[in-house]
Amino acid sequence: MPHFETEAIRLSSAKSNQREHSSPIYLTSSFTFESAEEARQMFADEVEGNIYSRYSNPNTAELIQKVCAAEGAEDGITTASGMAAMFGSIAALLQQGDHILASRSLFGSTHQLLTKLFPKWGISSTYGDISDIGNWEKLVRPNTKMLFIETPSNPGLEIIDLEWAGQFATAHNLILVVDNCFATPYLQQPAKWGAHIVTHSATKYIDGQGRVLGGLILGHKKLIEEVTFFARHTGPSMSPFNAWILSKSMETLAIRMDRHCSNALAVAKYFQNSKDLEFVKYPFLPSHPQFHLAKKQMKYGGGIVTLTLKGGIYRAQKFIDNLQMISITPNLGDSRSIVTHPATTTHSKLSTEEREKVGITDGLIRISVGLEHQDDIIQDIEMALNKSR
Repeated sequence: MPHFETEAIRLSSAKSNQREHSSPIYLTSSFTFESAEEARQMFADEVEGNIYSRYSNPNTAELIQKVCAAEGAEDGITTASGMAAMFGSIAALLQQGDHILASRSLFGSTHQLLTKLFPKWGISSTYGDISDIGNWEKLVRPNTKMLFIETPSNPGLEIIDLEWAGQFATAHNLILVVDNCFATPYLQQPAKWGAHIVTHSATKYIDGQGRVLGGLILGHKKLIEEVTFFARHTGPSMSPFNAWILSKSMETLAIRMDRHCSNALAVAKYFQNSKDLEFVKYPFLPSHPQFHLAKKQMKYGGGIVTLTLKGGIYRAQKFIDNLQMISITPNLGDSRSIVTHPATTTHSKLSTEEREKVGITDGLIRISVGLEHQDDIIQDIEMALNKSR
């Protein structure tokens, strides 16, 4: 079986009669049929083929082929954004009266889905703390149908034991959904530990250069059939252009993640004893509470480092304003290093109590470590820390 890097580069859609070496962009809303009978057969799902780009397109199909091979998933579907993938992975598989058990540490918009939007349609949820997984048995209800987790979490970098999650989901007959955005398929494959559905915001590391939006839902074929039906009739479609970009980006994912991870580890090690910081958190730093677990289920530690500054929100914002090179933006996974203050941006809709429960303090800074030379990244952070005193 080819290695990750080889499949990500060599898997592609069938060549056209133009004999192209690089896959073309299929910017078409629909596809033609040779006959009325062929059209009938495709609409009846008797034969496979492209009908309409809201349903499928050669570019989205190529992207799915690559990511499924990387994740070890049977099938998948693309969506217009990462949050469309989060929403679709839940909405397609649950119904009124169902209950979700989720890890408390989730991306801010995923939290809004569970607490504000799905309750409107009679789907409830309960959070469990990863520091007390022994208590999760008590949180399962007769109507619990799904276990939804994010590991590493955004932005707290909490690690959940995927082996435990897979066994727990099996024991309680739950659909295990894992948001694998921070790790990417290169660093971690939740399906190998029992995940039924794996989601991604492809906007992040899979794109890798901050250009396009996209989402991915991957997993067991039977479940993806339900997700596909849902998406086909609700329309969260990825554009062929974005799919083409993301498929080309998959070709460099491994080499980019190698650099992201080595840079992030260098940053974490350099600042771990800084007097300006309360704590530095990175999955492959021995001081991380789940260091050994991260080493067990991840290839490397990822590209995100969190710094908790002494002095709270005032010091954190002053630090950000003094950065010269690192960009201030809510995105992550870019080739350029990025800084975000989660308490006032990505997780600002959470209450103070909700943020504190997942470790998002006023002084916490999320740094998406880019591909620049690590010495320049470290110098920029050190300069901003000095000026923020």
